[in-house]
Amino acid sequence: MQRHQLKFRWLPGPYAIVRLAPDAPIPEWATRREFTSITRTPDELSIVCPADNLPQDVDSQHHWICLKLEGPFPFSQTGVLLSFIEPLSRNDIPIFAISTYDTDYVLIPEEHARALDILREAGHDLWPRDESWRKFLPPK
Repeated sequence: MQRHQLKFRWLPGPYAIVRLAPDAPIPEWATRREFTSITRTPDELSIVCPADNLPQDVDSQHHWICLKLEGPFPFSQTGVLLSFIEPLSRNDIPIFAISTYDTDYVLIPEEHARALDILREAGHDLWPRDESWRKFLPPK
């Protein structure tokens, strides 16, 4: 299988992943900012949004780094997400993936920020290349 070398960018964050009751209404705070994802199933209402959107009474166990793969990718193109997450899996870095019509988003817990270097070592390009994204890293 062909390994794709992908461009990706870090969305300013941190992000939160929240699980609400399956019949909960979609909260207004969940729909603000550049990227949010809302998925309803019979078992849950799952929300991904910037962590600073969360009201104080809503808890997210972790803060996440949100990475956007620079698509669009045709549906016939296989292995795109696998090429991106495989080096993370080999290094025991957990992910939360979201696919949209045009592209994929991969969220990584902030405590695994070393994933950015692992992705670059695997041949993926983090944009912008000037490393201004480092200002979003949590303090060590």
